[in-house]
Amino acid sequence: MAEHEPILEMTGVGKVFPGVVALADVDFRLYPGEVHALMGENGAGKSTLIKVLTGVYDIDAGSIELAGEGVRFTGPLQAQRAGISTVYQEVNLCPNLSVAENIFIGREPRRFGVIQWRQMRRRSVDLLRTLELDLDVGALLGSYSIAIQQMVAIARAVDISAKVLILDEPTSSLDTSEVEQLFRVMRRLKSEGLAIVFVSHFLDQVYEIADRMTVLRNGRRVGEYPVADLPQAQLISAMIGKELAVLEELEEQDKPSAAALERGEPVITAEGVGRTGAIEPFSLTIHRGEVVGLAGLLGSGRTELARLLFGADRADAGTFAFGGKPVTMRGPRTAMDHGVAFSSENRRTEGVVGELTVRENIILAMQASRGWTRPIPRARQDELVDKYIEALDIRPANPDVEVRNLSGGNQQKVMLARWLITEPRLLIVDEPTRGIDVGAKAEIQRLLAQLSGDGMAVLFISAELEEVLRLSHKIAVLRDHRLVDELDNTDDVDVDRILATIASGEAVAPNGAEA
Repeated sequence: MAEHEPILEMTGVGKVFPGVVALADVDFRLYPGEVHALMGENGAGKSTLIKVLTGVYDIDAGSIELAGEGVRFTGPLQAQRAGISTVYQEVNLCPNLSVAENIFIGREPRRFGVIQWRQMRRRSVDLLRTLELDLDVGALLGSYSIAIQQMVAIARAVDISAKVLILDEPTSSLDTSEVEQLFRVMRRLKSEGLAIVFVSHFLDQVYEIADRMTVLRNGRRVGEYPVADLPQAQLISAMIGKELAVLEELEEQDKPSAAALERGEPVITAEGVGRTGAIEPFSLTIHRGEVVGLAGLLGSGRTELARLLFGADRADAGTFAFGGKPVTMRGPRTAMDHGVAFSSENRRTEGVVGELTVRENIILAMQASRGWTRPIPRARQDELVDKYIEALDIRPANPDVEVRNLSGGNQQKVMLARWLITEPRLLIVDEPTRGIDVGAKAEIQRLLAQLSGDGMAVLFISAELEEVLRLSHKIAVLRDHRLVDELDNTDDVDVDRILATIASGEAVAPNGAEA
């Protein structure tokens, strides 16, 4: 440690929402020059602890000291001015502004009251280069992927003079090379004495970058440990209160076999479908009972392909067929009418409605399909909502809690429940396990495999190639907005072969030679 006294100390912290005890008597210490991992399942209280610290929520009990002085912030801006900079899991920037404007919003360089645009752009370019990013800082932030937006948010946080940097799931949208870039920056900042709070569900990353960790479970602190003293198996047990063998059993169940799969009739067929500037024309068929995984680096066109299949973006080439019958794709309404559901990776802007309750969010898609003049009876609502709260282990199991009071992972489950309740023929899920703890991830994987076994077609997108392999019967590999190969998930298909296909941009034989 750079110092012997903590830069931040939270003691006996408590926070209660209507019907939910989010935090109870939680202690947390952070020292200068360390990376401290905050660990726990979805709903354990990690994000609530951060929001209490930064003034997003009022503290109900306990005390907070920063650099030895008692503090109680009334909002994130006050916390930021005191030296606490936060990057949340959901990017909290303005997509309608440029990259440079987002980095310096509220801190624009001025002369005689006039913004110095050229200086701001130049400083933005220099700052992004420290993160090994080469972007057009004059372009709208919304024109870049979620991953790039996340890196811009981190760049902004790094540039603000801070004593404490909080990174809430910063790697959830980053690929391997981008994670390495971020970790290099974190190590440099740590060497300069910055204290870093790191929240992540990627255990290998935690053990690679963190010095100490604090584990929360059900809103309470389980313990504080040096990372080197707590093996992964014991960490998982501390987080979820289950033995590692239980999780391993879950992950081993329902692994798909392309050879054993008897593909049903085609649910959707795309022939030569493409969109200029988004993805080159591709052809893809997804059958009843089949899980098709999309593999590719961030920015390869995975989400763009999924949005075309759902009609969220309009294709300017190609044709669609549902159940073998040609259909003109006019938008999401067309896709939904033919049994297609799409759970987006961007749950903040395209997913849950924070001001509505869990119940209201879950029934949203079903009610929309019926029309607002035919409300779903309350008894039927309760039956369906209770079923999926239990099936997905949504916490807290209270349908009347506002969704904004749930953890990010539980919001993801609510969005998934919304579409499952419509009983779709094809479920498109874009990063459904992003920001999900290890136990919930295994449960969602098992649920998707079960849905496939019951005849539902699934299009599955994940940045984790091991997860794509674990779930998919067929893997469509993308590179540079182009579908380069389709692989049946047989014994000779592994992560190395997928990576080789991505690297070469064309089909690769099992021995590594080009097919």
